[in-house]
Amino acid sequence: MVHLRRSLAPYWWPIPRKEGGVWVIRPSPGPHSLAYSLPLALVIRDVLKYAKTMREARYIISRGYVKIDGVVRRDYKFPVGLMDVIEIVPTGEVYRVVPDKDRYYALLPIPTQEASLKLLRVEGKTSVKGGRLQLHFHDGRNLIVPQDVGRQIKTFDTILYDIPNKTIKTHIPLKLGNSVVVTHGSNVGFSGQLYEVVWTLKRRQSVVAIKRGDEERRTILNYVMAVGIEAPVIKITP
Repeated sequence: MVHLRRSLAPYWWPIPRKEGGVWVIRPSPGPHSLAYSLPLALVIRDVLKYAKTMREARYIISRGYVKIDGVVRRDYKFPVGLMDVIEIVPTGEVYRVVPDKDRYYALLPIPTQEASLKLLRVEGKTSVKGGRLQLHFHDGRNLIVPQDVGRQIKTFDTILYDIPNKTIKTHIPLKLGNSVVVTHGSNVGFSGQLYEVVWTLKRRQSVVAIKRGDEERRTILNYVMAVGIEAPVIKITP
């Protein structure tokens, strides 16, 4: 299906529900699911305001003016999601998709030296030939690493990924005291220190507590991403 009814689109998409027609662009199958992604054309038109119409947005994208994670994307339906790095080639502007309490996901301007860096949460691991391990990340990316490296990295940990070199710069374990951010749910965008984990039979549904000063929030483990030890290793807040 090429299009999606506006009434069925994720509530946080920046589109009018009762104006502009019945249909809206449906994201292509890709690195992020429908519920947690935004079509690239809507990013250009409705978020960054580089275009007034869908036709203008499609023209900008088709000309190769937009890069996602360092790759030119010409598909106007390409799904943009959590921690993706968006670069506008003619202007040199760089943005990171970060969780936000008001807009669910927001585009945060970042310095150009961070354009090659991306936080990836480990969703699972698989053994492959040669005694190595393959890490699976939240954006559909995979990375094969030596077994000694893979054993140190656990599911739900985060790595700071060097996009052009396809290497791990930093490993951030999900453990008590480390800096985390809520990526989904009603507490999306809340960041602080991981204070407590109440493990359940289904690990992804385990309840976690996050503290920031005197403020505390609780959510499930599946909605949390480690972003640093004492503080985020890259810019994720204004």
